[in-house]
Amino acid sequence: MTIGVSLPRIDALAKVTGQAPYPGDLMMPGMLHAKVLFARRPHARVKAMDLREALRLPGVVAIFTGLDVPNNEYGLVLFDAPVMVSPDVLLPAPTARERPSYPRKPFDGVVRHVGEKLAFIVAESEQIAARARDLIRVEYEDLPALTDVHAALLPDAPQLHPHYPGNVMKRYRIRKGDAEAAFAQCDVIIEDVYTTGAQEHAYLQPEAGLAYIDEQGRVTVLVAGQWTHEDQHQIAHALNLPLDQVRVIYPAIGGAFGGREDMSVQIVLALAALRLRRPVKIIWTREESIIGHHKRHPMWFRARLGATREGKLLAAQVEIRADAGPYAYTSTKVLGNATVTCTGPYEIPNVAVDACAVVTNNVPSGAFRGFGAPQALFVAETQMNKLAVALGMDPVALRLKNALRDGSLTVNNTPIPAGCTIAQVIEQCAQRSGWNGARPAHHAREPHLAVGRGFACGHKNVGFSFGFPERCEATVELYGGAQIERAVVKHAGAECGQGAHTVFLQIAAHALGLPTESIELVLSDTATSGSSGSASASRLTFMAAHAIRGAAQEALRRWHDEERPAIAHFVYRPRPTTPLDEETGAGDPNITYGYVAQSAEVEVDTETGQIHVRRIVCADDVGKAVNPQQVIGQIEGGVVQALGWTHLENFVSRQGHVLSAHFSTYLIPSVLDIPDQVESVILEHPDPHGAWGIRGMAEMPFLVTAPAVVAAIHDATGVWINDLPITPERLLTKLKQR
Repeated sequence: MTIGVSLPRIDALAKVTGQAPYPGDLMMPGMLHAKVLFARRPHARVKAMDLREALRLPGVVAIFTGLDVPNNEYGLVLFDAPVMVSPDVLLPAPTARERPSYPRKPFDGVVRHVGEKLAFIVAESEQIAARARDLIRVEYEDLPALTDVHAALLPDAPQLHPHYPGNVMKRYRIRKGDAEAAFAQCDVIIEDVYTTGAQEHAYLQPEAGLAYIDEQGRVTVLVAGQWTHEDQHQIAHALNLPLDQVRVIYPAIGGAFGGREDMSVQIVLALAALRLRRPVKIIWTREESIIGHHKRHPMWFRARLGATREGKLLAAQVEIRADAGPYAYTSTKVLGNATVTCTGPYEIPNVAVDACAVVTNNVPSGAFRGFGAPQALFVAETQMNKLAVALGMDPVALRLKNALRDGSLTVNNTPIPAGCTIAQVIEQCAQRSGWNGARPAHHAREPHLAVGRGFACGHKNVGFSFGFPERCEATVELYGGAQIERAVVKHAGAECGQGAHTVFLQIAAHALGLPTESIELVLSDTATSGSSGSASASRLTFMAAHAIRGAAQEALRRWHDEERPAIAHFVYRPRPTTPLDEETGAGDPNITYGYVAQSAEVEVDTETGQIHVRRIVCADDVGKAVNPQQVIGQIEGGVVQALGWTHLENFVSRQGHVLSAHFSTYLIPSVLDIPDQVESVILEHPDPHGAWGIRGMAEMPFLVTAPAVVAAIHDATGVWINDLPITPERLLTKLKQR
C-alpha cells in the first residue's frame, strides 16, 4: 500500500542540495543569451523602431520583432495577443530574404500594457544583449490609457481591442427563480460593495528558459510551465510549425500557482533558436517578471443577500466587474468560476448574477490559485457573516442551515455533483477550532490589542469547466521475465513544487502492486508522453490517478497475456460538463467540487492597524490523501499565500504603470508574518468521481482565508472591511470612522 503514506518527496534531496536543474541553471555549448525589450507604457501605437545602433554593437547576433513571427498571436483561451508588437516602420528596412512578409493581425501594432514585448535581442552575452536593448530607439504615439473598469464601460470610452466592442470581453448571467420578488419577502437584507486587489505570483524562479534544435531537428524549449502540450501547441501555432517539430521539456519549475499558464519566454526563445540554429537562453529579472506576467484579477462587486428571521436564505443578487487587462488569457474562465461561487456553497432558491470581464490597459489578469473563487467567496462569506450578526445567529449554524447537500440545486439550477460534503467540512472545522456557538473569552496582551475570531467556508471546481473536453494520458511499460522486474511510467504532468511527481509514483506503485524503487518515471516531455492537461484547477492528482490506474490495469492485463514487454497507453476522459445558458446560467459546469472551511483567530493592533494571525484551523475534504504530509504542506502554503493577498500584498498601479515592481515595494509574507498555528484538518470522504475516491484540493486552503480574517477583525473591533488588501492605513481609517 503506497496510497495514504507520507513518502518523502522524490525531488527533495536534489532541491535542498541545489542539484536540481532549473531553467536558469541550464547551459549548452555555443549558447547565446537574450533580453526582451518591454514597452513600459500602457497604451501606444508603435510608429517606428530603429535597430541600427543596437545591431552595430559587437557581439549582437540578431534582433527579432513581431515582423519575424509568422503567425504573430498567442493566447490560452483565445488568440488575441501579439507575441511581440510590430512597428509600423522598422529600420534597417529588411529585405524579403531576411524577413518574409507575414500578414498583420488586426490587434498588432498597439501596445496595450507595460509588459508588452517589442523586441527579442540575442547576443554572445547577457550583458551585451542588455546594452543592445537599451540602444533600440522606438517612436510611440501615446494613446489614452483606461485603467478603471467603470470608466472602461462608459459609452464614450476609447475602444482598446478590436475583438471586444464596448471593452467587454465576456459576460455571464444567472437567473434562478425570481430574486426581486424574493427580496420583498425577506426579513433581513444585507447589501454592500466590495473590491479585491491584484496579486503577484511571486514564484521562486522568475521566467527563464533555453531553446535549441535537438538531434531530430525539433525546436526544443526547456522552460518552466504548467502544461507542456499547451506550450507546444502555442509555439507551433505562432511559428507555423507542425506539432511534431516542437518539443517542450520542463526541468525543475520553481513555483507557478497559475502564473505560468500563459506564454512568457517560450515562443520568442523557439523563434530565435529556429532562426539561428544555436542554443538561446534567457532569464528575466524580478522586475521583468512582475511587469511581464499576469496577475490575480482585481474585482469589484455589488452584493445583496436576503433571508428570513430564522436564517433561511431566500435571495441573492451579485454584480461583478473583473479587470481582465487587455487580453483574454484565462479571464473568460476565471469570470465563470467567480459567477458560480459568488453566492457561496449554499442552496438559495432565487439568484440573479450579472458578471463581466472588462478590458483595460492594466497588466493582464489570469490564472492564480483559486481562479476567481477567492474573490467571489470573500464577498459571499462576508455577506453571510454580516447576515449572522444582523440575525444574532451563530455563523456556523447559519451556514449549516443553508449548506448544499447531495441533491441540492446550485445557482445553475442543476443538482450539485454527487459527493457534496460542505456540511461535514463545516462541522469538523467548527469542532476542531472549539466553535461552540458562544463568543469565546478573548485575552489580549495589551489594552490596544483586540482579539477576535471568524469563520468562512467555500467550494470550487476540480478540473476544467464549462464544456472544455478534459483528458489526461499515461503510459505504463512492464519489463521482466517470469516476474515484473521494473516498470516505466510516462506522464507529462508538471511538478510545480506541489509534489505531483511523488504522487504519480505512489499511485503507480499502488496500481501495479510494485515497490516504488522498481518504478522509473519519465516526465514532463512532449516527446515521451501524451497530454496530461494543465497543473491547475486542482485537477492534476485527480486526473493523473485515473490515467495511471487505467494504463496500469491494461499493462497488467497484457502482462498476464504473456506480452513482454507489456506496454499500455490510457486516455482518461471524465464525464462531460456543459457551458452555461447565456440567459439563465443554467448548466452543469463542473465535474466535481472541493470543499473547505476555516476558522481564524486574529489580534489587531488598534494603534497601528497591524494584524497578527494567531491561529487558522483549515478543514479540507480531499477524498483520499495520497500523501498526507504533502496535503498538510498544501494547506499551510495556501493559508500563508492567502494571508498575503488578504493584508500584505498591495499591488499598486497608477495609470497602468506598475509602482510595486520589486519585492522591496511589494511585500509577501515572511517567516514573521505567518500564523502562530495552522491546524490542518484532513477529511477523507471518497469522491464518487475520483479514482480511489481522490478529490483535488490544492486551491481549497486559499479560498476562504480572507473572509475568515475579516470576520475575526470585526469580532475584535466591530468594523467590517470590504476592500482587500487590508493595509494598516485602510484598517486605521475604518477604526477612526467607528
